[in-house]
Formats: sequence, C-alpha cells, structure tokens
Amino acid sequence: MIKPRNKDGTMSGLENIMAPDWAKVMQPVESQIHAMGDFLRAQNATGRGYLPPGKQIFNAFTRPMSAVKVLIVGQDPYPTPGHAMGLAFSVTPGTEIPRSLQNIFKELESDLGFKPPNSGDLTPWANQGVMLLNRCLSVQPGAAGSHRGKGWEVITEFAIRALASRKDKALVAILWGNDARSTKQFMPQIPVIESVHPSPLSAARGFFGSRPFSRANQLLQSLGATPVDWHLA
Repeated sequence: MIKPRNKDGTMSGLENIMAPDWAKVMQPVESQIHAMGDFLRAQNATGRGYLPPGKQIFNAFTRPMSAVKVLIVGQDPYPTPGHAMGLAFSVTPGTEIPRSLQNIFKELESDLGFKPPNSGDLTPWANQGVMLLNRCLSVQPGAAGSHRGKGWEVITEFAIRALASRKDKALVAILWGNDARSTKQFMPQIPVIESVHPSPLSAARGFFGSRPFSRANQLLQSLGATPVDWHLA
C-alpha cells in the first residue's frame, strides 16, 4: 500500500515503492500519489476493495527508470481477483491467462516464432527494460475501468512525459487501444508502434499482423540500443 502521511503531517517518501531514480523524478506528483493512497484506503473502508494488492500497485516503477527502453501502455489492471500484479497485461504466475494476453502471445508467435508460454507472467520483459504501465494503476474487483478519472492519469502522464524527455536514452513506445494511444501526445519525439487493443473484441481489426515485437527491436537497434529478448519460458 502507498504509505500514508507521517504523524507530523509531512509526506512519506516514495523510495519504499519505487526505484530510486523513479522516486526522485516523481517527486512533483508525490502529493497526488498520496491522494491516491487515501482513495484506495477509502475503497477498502467502504468494502469495494481494489486490485492489484497494495504492495504491487507500483510494480512497474520498481525497475530503474534509466533502464527503460520500451514502454507498453495498457488501460487498467485486470478486474479478476488474483490476476493483476502491477504490470500491464501481465498476470500472477499460476493463474489463467486472460484472452487479451492469449492474443498477445499469438501475435508474439506469428511475429517472432516463439511458442506461447504456459505462464502469463511478463516479469522477464520488465527485467529487460520493458515498462508495462497501465494508464490507471488500480481497479475495483469485477468492474473494469472503475478507477478512470480518479487521479491516476495525472501520475501516469507525468511518468510518460518524464521518460520521453530523457536525454541520450533510447525509447520506443507500444500503444494498444484507445487509452494507450491517447498518450502519444505526451511523447511527440518518440517512435511509436500503435494498434487496436489485443482484446478479443478488437484484435482482428489491426492487432494481429501488426508485428510490434520485431518492429520495436528494429527501432531500438536503429537508435543504438540492444534489442529485447521477447522469449518467455
């Protein structure tokens, strides 16, 4: 859970929930982050609850900002209890793979020839500098989109702009769906790969065949960065 205010009324630091360089960069929106902590505690108090678990809300920020070379933007966490774990599109090991993620794996196989893995845990991507960032970092169980407009967008916009403004750091953005594509305006100088969402409702209308993984690697190499090993065991 996001730490509450200290007893003297001052804000707690961000170092307990983020990598040190992220904690430093995100200081201008620290008050908004604490406001979201208050919001989540209120959700618990009313019995609505939220996902993912509090300790995983900022999972996408726990790897160094300096290491991020691919940004994948999602909408909000999976609303099914046990699925969301703080990385966009990723699920907790051992849980059923959601259909959107199944479609991502189908495109991964079509694009690079990698067989779909048995686990939907995308942590290996995150460990290679792929930031899997949802536009909203929490959701009410069973109610997709329920935390839109509650304040997360201010925080994630700031993070995306900060990534895009780094000097001498390669970055490629992969944007799937309208929520993600709306963030393109925050990074006008960054190469973007975009398509419809991998949801079963839209994947056949432009996600399948978009080859985002090989295209991202080609762009990274053109920028002088090492490609991502997209293989998942």
